[in-house]
Amino acid sequence: MENQFDVIIIGGSYSGLSAGMALGRSLKKVLIIDNEKPCNIQTPHSHNFLTQDGKTPKEISTLAKEQVKKYDTVEFQNGLATEGKKTEDGFEITTKRGETFKAKKLIVATGIVDEVPNIKGFWDCWGISLIHCPYCHGYEFRSKKTGIIANGERAFHIASLVHNLTDEIIILTRGKADFTETQFQKLKQNNIDIIETEIEEIHHQNGYVEKLILSDSRELNVEAVYGAFPFHQHSEIPETLGCEMTEMGHIKTDQFQKTNIEGLYVCGDNSSPMRSVANAVYTGNLAGAMVNAELTSEGF
Repeated sequence: MENQFDVIIIGGSYSGLSAGMALGRSLKKVLIIDNEKPCNIQTPHSHNFLTQDGKTPKEISTLAKEQVKKYDTVEFQNGLATEGKKTEDGFEITTKRGETFKAKKLIVATGIVDEVPNIKGFWDCWGISLIHCPYCHGYEFRSKKTGIIANGERAFHIASLVHNLTDEIIILTRGKADFTETQFQKLKQNNIDIIETEIEEIHHQNGYVEKLILSDSRELNVEAVYGAFPFHQHSEIPETLGCEMTEMGHIKTDQFQKTNIEGLYVCGDNSSPMRSVANAVYTGNLAGAMVNAELTSEGF
């Protein structure tokens, strides 16, 4: 494999593959580096994406990769990109195995990592019945007794969305509740209880929540749980290269997915609070098109 490309894409899930397709269709020489460890690996079904509603994430990504592979100018490298540096001609990316690749432009589509609490049973349920997005998974848990593990503005926002799907909601703040007086009143008006006690364990069957066991030994019967947690970037490369970040911790971009670093674009969950397959595909397609426009303009 040659190590010089028009574009390197770090991350080969939905947004990275979408960017790769846009560039492959314009005959750009592209390398997609991916370690094949998607964050939704145990999510049973993906929703709210036209033509793919109800498919497994694996089905969607497998089909996507097969379609992108049909474009001869797109290559894949199985590995973890660990270092990136700006060069006079573009970018140089090094993998964990020590391989080095160069490109004129760089697209980072690596997503984010949730900093989840250390609660027994949490990981067994994460992405199955312990979910993060009402749009992606809420319909399947409509009318179910639902918990929300969050506090403050995030908890209030999720509660307002989930209330449209079920009228049995409990907010678990795992410590002192942090709501404004107006928010407290709104939650009370909508019969949403707030519990400040820590969660000891999530009792489940094959990833489907049955009850939450609190540190004071109380048990809460719920069938779905939403969680809103802090996160960090999956890849340190954009920040190392000097990308500006938002207050929330996303990579800051313009309306075309371009960062403040010339030639560097990002797409998917790393730069948007809208965590969905549909948004990842859209932002990847946009990033790919804009990078192609830059390359075309520079070479015309």
